[in-house]
Amino acid sequence: MQTNLADFIKDSLEGKEADTILRTCVHCGFCLATCPTYQLLDDELDSPRGRIYLMKQVLEGQATTQKTQLHLDRCLTCRACETVCPSGVRYGRLVDICRNIVEKQVGRSLTAGIIRYTLRQVLPNPSLFASLLKLGQIVRPLLPKRIKDSVPSKARDAGTWPSARHTRKMLVLDGCVQPAMAPNINAAAARILDKLGISLIKAENAGCCGAVSYHLSAQQEGLNYMRRNVDAWWPHIENGIDQGVEAIAMTASGCGVTVKDYGSLLSHDHTYAEKAARISELTKDISEILEVETKKLTPLLNNSMLSTKKSKLSFHSPCTLQHGLQIHGTVEKILTTAGFDLTFVQDAHLCCGSAGTYSILQPQLSKQLLRNKIVELESSSPSQIVTANIGCLVHLQSGTSSTIKHWIEVLDEKLRGHYV
Repeated sequence: MQTNLADFIKDSLEGKEADTILRTCVHCGFCLATCPTYQLLDDELDSPRGRIYLMKQVLEGQATTQKTQLHLDRCLTCRACETVCPSGVRYGRLVDICRNIVEKQVGRSLTAGIIRYTLRQVLPNPSLFASLLKLGQIVRPLLPKRIKDSVPSKARDAGTWPSARHTRKMLVLDGCVQPAMAPNINAAAARILDKLGISLIKAENAGCCGAVSYHLSAQQEGLNYMRRNVDAWWPHIENGIDQGVEAIAMTASGCGVTVKDYGSLLSHDHTYAEKAARISELTKDISEILEVETKKLTPLLNNSMLSTKKSKLSFHSPCTLQHGLQIHGTVEKILTTAGFDLTFVQDAHLCCGSAGTYSILQPQLSKQLLRNKIVELESSSPSQIVTANIGCLVHLQSGTSSTIKHWIEVLDEKLRGHYV
């Protein structure tokens, strides 16, 4: 694609990056078939190719309108288009750059601005979110159904967290909403790793990965969250605390894809660039860690198979796992090895509609995607639906009476003999 970027952007670091991405696109249209919003709306401007044309116009200095902003807002940033793109267009990065520009040029209505500001203040703040969640649970019976469905009646008990008794250690990120909504996820990961001779530890002062603010066009705010995590983790990596951790385990693929990108996002910060690159290198999804530990894990799984009857599971692979982290089939292989019978899920590559804050900011499109996803996940009448990201888990739960869990929870139950 030929480009002629406007003076306000062409010589900046982001401008040069955007120019490179735009020039990679060859207009082939492979992305259309995998784009959830294009399938729903049948509008070229709500496809990756159409949005790329809109972003090109913005970067070339043409008038930016609220219509442009609307089409960019409707993008889930699921990155399914990146998975099928033969040219390797970094579409997700281009959207982040252009949304930030459009936000400054077009602005937001007072109501929209307040909603986005509130999301940025509440979601990345675990203590504030936990307090509001408890309040929501108290008044849940009085809430409208649309809101009630998104408020879990209670969180599953986390159970025991093994002491840090092993020489091998890994860090884990608690994240923003997961400690309040599903504390058992990280605890389950800690119990499994403990059986493998690895202690899972938390670092004080580590918090939000930065994704919420960054993707809501408060990019400096998002980068500051990232810097805080680097500062919190670095002593455990560089200075030999706990004899040095060998990985940063991610149980939420949404956080994982962001932390994995710290090296790129902070590459122009001379104070943090080298540290951030090391953080990205150490960051692993929990499935990648267990895949490496297969030789130790398999005997444990074999010993836990107390029943010859296999439990049927439907696995929803989050977009951040399969398109962002490009992890395909790893979770499925682990669950199959554990004795679960995985169902076939039609259109498994499509987003469930959660997409961070998308379910709040674009509720109609999100609900359509949710309904479609639930139908596919429940089509084979599974005994359990599992996923790999807290955002997807909560969103899916709002659309079904079936209990949704993180796959690491059912694996933990299997190893403890509670799931047969």
